[in-house]
Amino acid sequence: MTDRPLRIVFAGTPEFASAHLQALLHWKGGEIVAAYTQPDRPAGRGKKLSASPVKILAEQHGIPVCQPKTLRDAGAQAELAALAPDVMVVVAYGLILPTAVLNTPRLGCINVHGSVLPRWRGAAPIQRAIEAGDSESGVTIMQMDEGLDTGAMLHIARCPIGPRTTAGELHDRLAELGPPALLETLAELAAGRAQPQAQDDALSCYAAKIDKAEAAIDWQRDAAVIDRQVRAFNPFPVAYTLLRGERIKLYRAEPGPACAAPAGTLVNADTGGLVVACGNGSLKIHELQLPGGKVLSCAEVLNGRAELFTPGQCFEHA
Repeated sequence: MTDRPLRIVFAGTPEFASAHLQALLHWKGGEIVAAYTQPDRPAGRGKKLSASPVKILAEQHGIPVCQPKTLRDAGAQAELAALAPDVMVVVAYGLILPTAVLNTPRLGCINVHGSVLPRWRGAAPIQRAIEAGDSESGVTIMQMDEGLDTGAMLHIARCPIGPRTTAGELHDRLAELGPPALLETLAELAAGRAQPQAQDDALSCYAAKIDKAEAAIDWQRDAAVIDRQVRAFNPFPVAYTLLRGERIKLYRAEPGPACAAPAGTLVNADTGGLVVACGNGSLKIHELQLPGGKVLSCAEVLNGRAELFTPGQCFEHA
């Protein structure tokens, strides 16, 4: 135990990670000696190399940035060891940390995970929680080990998942919950007060990475299931259906009562929404996007393209 600030190596890539880096920048209990993030990737129509949100924030504050393609080679491991970190904070980094890296920091590596462990382990806990109909999510700060999100839990911050919550909204809520939970955990580690709790493996589910093919809507399914699919895939990859061969993306909807029509049939279209029959129940669509257009309310769509949505026609499964 020491009164000096913790030497922190931060490892993360997307906006969720940068929110935690931002909190660490203002924490007096630590000094960020380096930020690790994934290599720049091609992005946009021009496929120009784009820096991650973590890299951009780190460079703005004069923090050295490291972007190894892997942490498995001896050179990268030696570079990390030379930083003499007390702790490595990992938030949605995207690279596997081998045993040599896990053992390098004096206090080990801790991870900020976007679920209440052990419920959802893996790459997409936010989307899978909504898709499964969970009523609760949260952030778990854990001590990393060699398994996939299997390490001992150090801190849990919880929040409800409402009946209309989208993945984007839950992401933003967890990005607010995580930073204070992280700072509290680091303070406990530095003071030797942390009390790790083992996970119960029997309670875990695997949150597989989102495949774009999963976004296609099958209208034979239950309306409540489709509703969760729409919310789980908003804002990415966005649930979609086909109408007259055109891809229609759905951003907001809600389940409703059964309709006496085949699944996929548009049974009503007005400013209150588009009602589509499902295998069980119906789905009322409130916001959608036509090819090449903006996300619009149903009232806006019907005002300009009402001819596309005449009751009786059927949406198709891609």
